[in-house]
Amino acid sequence: MKPYKNVSGDSGVVAYAIGADFIDVAFKGGARYRYSNRSAGKDKVEAMKLLAAAGRGLSTFIARAQPGYEPDPD
Repeated sequence: MKPYKNVSGDSGVVAYAIGADFIDVAFKGGARYRYSNRSAGKDKVEAMKLLAAAGRGLSTFIARAQPGYEPDPD
């Protein structure tokens, strides 16, 4: 997983990994979830990928949009 930049300094996200049709997100406290095109929808997954790369807004997006997720398979 790649460390999340956390530009705001106040994110619950610590790391992420991007795949063709998913994004895995690791949170403070150790929880990890997979947001896939199947569980969250392609539009939300693509938005989350952009936010993750920018290092800002991912935790807020997840809290507000409440995308569907799966437990991280690893």
